[in-house]
Amino acid sequence: MTESTIEIQLTNASKAKEGFGDDYSAHLPEPTKTRFAKYGIDISKGYPERPSKIPIFLDEAYMIRDAKDPNFVLRGIDADPDKKALFAKAQEVNNLTKHIGTEIVGLQLSDLNEQELDELALLVSERIVVFFRNQDLSPQTQLEIGEFFGTVEKNPVAAQVPGYPGITTIWGKFLRQKRVPNFKKVFGIWHTDLDFEFRATSFSHLHLDTIPLQNGAGGDTAWVSGYAAFDKLSTPLQKFLEGKYAIHRSNQRLFDRDDILSGPKHVERDHPIVITHPITGWKALFVNRSNTTKIMGLEPAESQMILNYLFDVLEKNLDIQVRFNWTVPQQDRMLGASAIWDNRVCNHYAIADYDDQQDQRHGTRVVSLSDPLVYIEGSKSQREALGLD
Repeated sequence: MTESTIEIQLTNASKAKEGFGDDYSAHLPEPTKTRFAKYGIDISKGYPERPSKIPIFLDEAYMIRDAKDPNFVLRGIDADPDKKALFAKAQEVNNLTKHIGTEIVGLQLSDLNEQELDELALLVSERIVVFFRNQDLSPQTQLEIGEFFGTVEKNPVAAQVPGYPGITTIWGKFLRQKRVPNFKKVFGIWHTDLDFEFRATSFSHLHLDTIPLQNGAGGDTAWVSGYAAFDKLSTPLQKFLEGKYAIHRSNQRLFDRDDILSGPKHVERDHPIVITHPITGWKALFVNRSNTTKIMGLEPAESQMILNYLFDVLEKNLDIQVRFNWTVPQQDRMLGASAIWDNRVCNHYAIADYDDQQDQRHGTRVVSLSDPLVYIEGSKSQREALGLD
């Protein structure tokens, strides 16, 4: 009997093309082109750019940022609680809801010094998401702000701004170019950015440089407070969840080098279900419907029942959510708008109620990493710490 050999040629499971293989620059909106030209972003080879070598195997992905950063500096921990320097530069500081969301009017992010950025880190940690309209912000400065907040995540798969691997492209028309628009189909889901990372994704900074024009409507983003969601739970359920861990998985899938024929698998990490925020010291619920798959130590049916309840607490309580309208009339369409949020204590949802083909939205995102998430026994919830109960 003769032996036969089977040859398998693998490519990355996401089917993403490396480098400029997914060039879509011909469709780039004019406001984005203007921003890129002003700040020297070279798109002559194409746009966007992906990494030149996209991982194929799980072990390659697990090796990326698989340890604490010894040089990490926790921003906001020693900032002025009153944030006097930051607020002095603003014309207005408006809390959009009681629990979550603040808009700062009349300052440019590019003008903030390190003291003011430190105070901003504290404000975002407390208010979860902070908004800035009419921003003249270069991609390079956006990256520098992210580097101040922590180690910038450089995604090994995602589309990026050419020459700047820490700046991810957020562009619905590019991401959904092969999908036929269908009002009946839901495109979004509540999620946390990159929660499969070993180190926590702390601050995400999304800067939209092209904003939908639909007369003040379309393309909103919603956020929900993990602090307030934890406070919604009964005391017995809070105590049950404290100290337990859940599995979070990646969107992308890769092959197990030792078991290729089983097909691609997700990167998985475990994080505490209840975390203690390293700056505020408040407890928060840390799960999301998109990426949290199971509670460790429970039977599958038990885990799914509890997770579904926790997802509902986050998603159905409008009093702990904020919805930001990017398209208000006072937004200058030749300038951008920024949202900076703390992934450790929120979920968010991009509402795709606009036409990618006719009324585009384009942005760049920088995500900063901090230390791994922890739960500290004896820490207080937000309501306990602020004396709201």
